[in-house]
Amino acid sequence: MRAATRLLGALAAVASLLPSALGQASTPTTITDAKTGIVFNTWGIANGASQTAGGFTFGVALPSNALTTDADEFIGYLQCSSKDVTNTGWCGVSLGGPMTNSLLLTAWPSSGSIYTSFRYATGYTMPDVYTGDAKLSQISSTVNATHFTLVFRCQKCLQWNQGGQTGGVSTSASFMVLGWVQAFPAPGNPTCPSQITMQQHDNGMSIFGAQLDSKAANPSYSAWAAKATTTVPETCSGPTATAIAGVPVPTGTTFDYIIVGGGAGGIPLADKLSESGKSVLLIEKGPASSGRHGGTLKPDWLVGTNLTRFDVPGLCNQIWVDSAGISCTDTDQMAGCVLGGGTAVNAGLWWKPYSLDWDYLFPTGWKSSDVAAATARVFSRIPGTDTPSKDGKLYLQEGFNALAGGLKTAGWTSVTANNVPNQKNRTYAHTAYMYSNGERGGPLATYLVTAKARPNFKLWLNTTVKRVIREGGHVTGLELEAFRSGGYQGIVNLTSITGRAILSAGTFGSAKILMRSGIGPADQLAIVKSSATDGATMVGNASWISLPVGYNLDDHLNTDTVISHPDVKFYDFYQAWTAPNTTDKNAYLNGRTGILTQAAPNIGPMFWEEIKGADGIVRQLQWTSRVEGSFDTPNGQAMTMSQYLGRGATSRGRMTITPALSTVVSDVPYLKDANDKAAVIQGIVNLQNALKSVKNLVWNYPNATTSAADYVNNMVVSYSNRRSNHWMGTAKMGTDDGRQNGGSAVVDLNTKVYGTDNLFVVDASIFPGVPATNPSSYIVVAAEQAAQRIQALPANAAIAQYGQCGGAQWTGSFVCAAPYKCLAQNSYYSQCL
Repeated sequence: MRAATRLLGALAAVASLLPSALGQASTPTTITDAKTGIVFNTWGIANGASQTAGGFTFGVALPSNALTTDADEFIGYLQCSSKDVTNTGWCGVSLGGPMTNSLLLTAWPSSGSIYTSFRYATGYTMPDVYTGDAKLSQISSTVNATHFTLVFRCQKCLQWNQGGQTGGVSTSASFMVLGWVQAFPAPGNPTCPSQITMQQHDNGMSIFGAQLDSKAANPSYSAWAAKATTTVPETCSGPTATAIAGVPVPTGTTFDYIIVGGGAGGIPLADKLSESGKSVLLIEKGPASSGRHGGTLKPDWLVGTNLTRFDVPGLCNQIWVDSAGISCTDTDQMAGCVLGGGTAVNAGLWWKPYSLDWDYLFPTGWKSSDVAAATARVFSRIPGTDTPSKDGKLYLQEGFNALAGGLKTAGWTSVTANNVPNQKNRTYAHTAYMYSNGERGGPLATYLVTAKARPNFKLWLNTTVKRVIREGGHVTGLELEAFRSGGYQGIVNLTSITGRAILSAGTFGSAKILMRSGIGPADQLAIVKSSATDGATMVGNASWISLPVGYNLDDHLNTDTVISHPDVKFYDFYQAWTAPNTTDKNAYLNGRTGILTQAAPNIGPMFWEEIKGADGIVRQLQWTSRVEGSFDTPNGQAMTMSQYLGRGATSRGRMTITPALSTVVSDVPYLKDANDKAAVIQGIVNLQNALKSVKNLVWNYPNATTSAADYVNNMVVSYSNRRSNHWMGTAKMGTDDGRQNGGSAVVDLNTKVYGTDNLFVVDASIFPGVPATNPSSYIVVAAEQAAQRIQALPANAAIAQYGQCGGAQWTGSFVCAAPYKCLAQNSYYSQCL
């Protein structure tokens, strides 16, 4: 689930799950700086606003022709708030909006001077030092007890290049998308900008559209720029490097199945495949999560228990303010690199699949009737619950009652969602979770427990899979790297001829491994081939397998709306991390009861609607309401209702790889179809009408003077503010082999990668589109179904001399009997010789 008001501790994440920009353009306020006489277009948050204490202002002055010819520099104005002259904190600006894949400027005062650092983030970790040619020179600076203010010239800052990953701002468009953040804790090592450390922000952040007016460009620019003569000297003691201590892969180790990724797909697969007695290795990039599997990350009040932050439902949102060592660092989206994957870090929503989702999205062989038995098996092991507290009570339901009462009056139907999974039109329900006995359950508490009890199952943590090692279309092993100390490094081999590799590393992780293994679109494989990391050792071009990996990217489009009601009571789940209410803490520890058994931030009601578009397609909406504010509506009596546009939406995007081998959403999958947008707008209108009967309810966003159409049309369309983080589709399943012209599929109906005989993908990446609801249960069902289909395949056999072993349309074995090799005769025919 998308978090709307809090974010990760690392600066990289500061604006990647931000409150939505309130409009496509924010009208500037023109000021003349008293010290320098420079005229700026500025945008900011007022002192005392709910978003930030003390206020925040950013401004630009541009070269005289910048509104007709794109400029690559500007003069900046930055004013950030602080508590006092000794605890002055830091602030940051993203010149591209989202904090990932944009040039970041950070600033902080120390000993009367203001230091700055250019940074660049590709994932959810401390941003790297920017290696491009941006230059900052100061014109003036001021530090006092409430603010620090910097006026500066920023050269080559509006176009950036970080190791081949490029971006920029078009000043001639008279519009920019900007992001900002600020915090009170001071950076560590403040006098050495290249070595600073930063704590999580605690004083606001946002992304906004910034309109440039005619006063932004000024004929005096050159004279003003000449005033930029100050560079603050650095004092550095030198970095301290910490080496990762990897463990060599044991000599002679082989496995019948190697599964990459211990999440919603990989864990059930490992359990089902190990049932057969075959040797199974599950490789997880991250560390243990749940205490039952050796996890140790926890707040002080859980010390002495076997519980971690992942086990307590009320602590699930902590990832948005503290993701160090948990989130993946090689993608610009939030992904859990920890045992359990998304099922360890998400809110645990657990919906029995809607039959129409399988029937509409998937090919024959994967229709609802085909997966019915798999669904039954999953829900017999993980039944889920909508009353997670062991006393059977639900807590702090004032927000639920206010909205549910309005929906009921409007004729919507109250349901127990998992009793009637196919009723998803004008229905509402309490939230269903994968929790059990007041703790997080799901695959970690079921499938992984039984898998670990078998001697033929092995689990390797803290280990990255760099690529699969293949000879043509046959995988012989996997190349491993230690991600953290204790992880494995080297080559781990599959059982000769019959062994199988399964990628379950997620929508971005599995696609990345495919590309690094020479499987994907030619333009992406060329990037890998030219990379400093993989270029010299990547499989040769003649062995590349051309498949549309990364295309068909999909996600639930998120549109936040906000209401306030006097009955609503906010519960601070973030405070529960460091200083939980004593009564609530004891209720949880002593009996697994109370508010901490419910997912932060008190989710519910959930409600659904189906809207038929002018194109005849029925589009599914899911509304996830939660007790917290968004935008500039503070917590207290506010509720955010996030609308997810799901099944039926036709818009799709693309994931690509960078020269640094991180993955990015290069084309967002949102609102490319007018009918998709019409469904979003109509859904808001219908909800407004449904809640008209609720006395004292106030619509904050959209407010009474803003139509639903204007609200949606004026909202920035970016993954920063519109994602639900339910990414799917980059290794799409289908019968249309992607190696052929017009083919869109990466894997076949057995989840086998086209052009290979023993490589499979089983995770959210194979889904053709997003379903009606949060997808965790669907992925587990898909894993159950895939395990059955994979095991039913005949064992791979070696091809005798002179037999065919490959070709553009070949679907058989790619491995030859010894001593023969599979040699390409032409693009359509390979032979064992």
